[in-house]
Amino acid sequence: MNEERKIEIEEVSEAPKPPKARVDADFARKKDYLAGFLAQQPVEASPVEPGGDVYEGVIEALKEIYDPEIPVNIYDLGLIYDVVISPENHAKIIMTLTTPHCPVAESMPGEVELRVGAVPGVGDAEVELVWDPPWDPQKMSDEAKLELGML
Repeated sequence: MNEERKIEIEEVSEAPKPPKARVDADFARKKDYLAGFLAQQPVEASPVEPGGDVYEGVIEALKEIYDPEIPVNIYDLGLIYDVVISPENHAKIIMTLTTPHCPVAESMPGEVELRVGAVPGVGDAEVELVWDPPWDPQKMSDEAKLELGML
């Protein structure tokens, strides 16, 4: 342990150059694995699926309907549980209200049906009002919570 270690230093004028790669004349390049991926064309979204024109039009229509007691639209409020557009462009909206004793319990589903039915491309609109699962404030979007001062 008491031995001293010596550091040896070697001076060189330049580092040796690495050998050049040589490719044989009969070398065949492997097929580019990205060629097929890059050649694919984007698939257009169906108008009845999320991202499609009809579906997005229905969502925009729902965002224009405001709860009369709360200054937030019913979509951001979390009252819309599901939007289903059939291949025949019939819209079915599954929604709830904040409470079963809501003063607009009779008129709100009718208004939703009228607004969704007026969206270009929608053939028929049906609204199903459900109470299970019950609505709670956790279903609200962050925008709605911010609007109501809950964030």
